[in-house]
Amino acid sequence: MYEIPYILGVFGLWLLPSSLIVCYYPAQKVGTVPTFFTCSHFGNFMARAIHKLTDRGIQALKGVDAGRHSDGGGLYLLVKSSGAKSWVFMAKPKGYKARIEMGLGPYPEISLSSVRQNAAEYRAVIAQGGNPIRERQAAKEKKIFTFGDVAAEYIEIHKSKWSNSKHIAQWEMTLLGRGDKGHVDYCKSIRELRIEELTRRDVLTVLRPIWTERPETASRIRGRIERVLGFAIAEGLRDGDNPATWKNNLDNSLPSHAKRKVQHHAAMPYADVPQFLQALRERQAMAARALEFAILTASRSGEVYYASWDEVDIEGAVWMIPASRMKTRVAHRVPLSDAALAVLAPLKEIYGEGFIFPGQKRDSALSNMAMKVLMRRMNVGQYTPHGFRSAFRDWAGNETLVAREVAEACLAHQIGNAVERAYRRNDALEKRRQLLNMWSDYCFENQPENVLQFAK
Repeated sequence: MYEIPYILGVFGLWLLPSSLIVCYYPAQKVGTVPTFFTCSHFGNFMARAIHKLTDRGIQALKGVDAGRHSDGGGLYLLVKSSGAKSWVFMAKPKGYKARIEMGLGPYPEISLSSVRQNAAEYRAVIAQGGNPIRERQAAKEKKIFTFGDVAAEYIEIHKSKWSNSKHIAQWEMTLLGRGDKGHVDYCKSIRELRIEELTRRDVLTVLRPIWTERPETASRIRGRIERVLGFAIAEGLRDGDNPATWKNNLDNSLPSHAKRKVQHHAAMPYADVPQFLQALRERQAMAARALEFAILTASRSGEVYYASWDEVDIEGAVWMIPASRMKTRVAHRVPLSDAALAVLAPLKEIYGEGFIFPGQKRDSALSNMAMKVLMRRMNVGQYTPHGFRSAFRDWAGNETLVAREVAEACLAHQIGNAVERAYRRNDALEKRRQLLNMWSDYCFENQPENVLQFAK
């Protein structure tokens, strides 16, 4: 019995108000995803393939694939050199000399199926002789937007690229007044103001009470207000200059802050890490297991707090941290040493799904202060959990002959410029595995007795 290798192409006709849509389903191999061709408007006839992209293909695109990737029908995925992805719709309405371009939001926050529905609606508007940009703008003009509305929209759009939940919470607390009771509601005076009416004086009303008393907080709030107002201008919700800019604007009304010295995370000397781990292993708290795992993998605390079982390949001894939880927004494979796997083994038997290190509720992660609080209780509060990454790096540089690039890769640091990174496709997984095995051997084979005293 012979397999039919091709499906014959067929035509389809749909008569819609003011337009005739012609679709052609071309001949293609059995088992492949169908490709559809359509014309946008009778009289301006051009067949174009649509639905060319797939979620798997989109996820595989990296910074080296920067540029526009067509889904057909005027819908494109824009990939930046940083790896960030967003949707854009491009078309030339009837009677227009130049084509229009509409931003439709970031991927994956705006899904492929959802954006295709939007694109289809815009093509229908164009088929009727309309302009989707004008229609979208008209819809916005009908609604009254407050500063709070726009701030919430800005946070929702951008939070996917922010490194951790703490950063998102800070934006929501300072601009929207969300968070624990007792916090200062900094932007209360401007939150209900119409975005197009907010003035320089309104911004100063927020900043002046805290400018000298809380300089760092005030500077951050000013920057956040500036970004929200810049977003409003870009979206056509207000006109004119941004009243929250610093140079040649607010610098005339507020004193400059002294430049703050960069403060590095306080790191425990690597010579003290083995004995600390010995004391840490005697503790039964979930925070102790999370901190031990963070030390052995040289990972950031935020990456560990939100680690989930579906990210871990026990047999392959690899932990895959998705790009959405990485500071660099690049997915990172972490080789797991035997010692790191030993931390996971009993937890796998108890939980096995959801967060690896759950909080008091199984469906929630540990508090992002859990490791820090634990270290205070162990009388090492002068150091930070993040500082163990520095301890690892110092040990690798001083005690091993491993190449600098391998040690930096263990920390998920980007080395070299964009061109160098584009050519360095391999992530040196096995070399990093060797180094992290050496680190765990050092931590558990070099535990001197009676050198330091840690609280049990």
